[in-house]
Amino acid sequence: QVRLTESGGGLVRPGGFLKLSCTASTNGANVNSMGWYRRAPGAAENKRELVATITINELTHYGDSVKGRCTISRDNAKTTVYLQMSGLRPEDAGVYYCAADRTPTLGPQDWWGEGTLVTVSS
Repeated sequence: QVRLTESGGGLVRPGGFLKLSCTASTNGANVNSMGWYRRAPGAAENKRELVATITINELTHYGDSVKGRCTISRDNAKTTVYLQMSGLRPEDAGVYYCAADRTPTLGPQDWWGEGTLVTVSS
């Protein structure tokens, strides 16, 4: 019902900067929170770590591993969410998934994007 389209990602050098964006095609669905999760290389498909989320009221939540390095924001139409991360580390590599939910939950999300790969390497 809700389609999430991610862009950004690719190869980033250690210490570099990452910007991801995700646009939701809501088809009339009510989307409250949007955010990003990531899966480390080799991790199980269902093992996704919270990176950051933002609610429709712009309340944000960040994962412990990215606090201080990461900013999540949302456009005025509330259908596009942006993630900016600085000081990339090798452990930031992985598949980054956009997620959205009808509620401001940090639990299981209603909708997921297909993911975009981020590689951190010199």
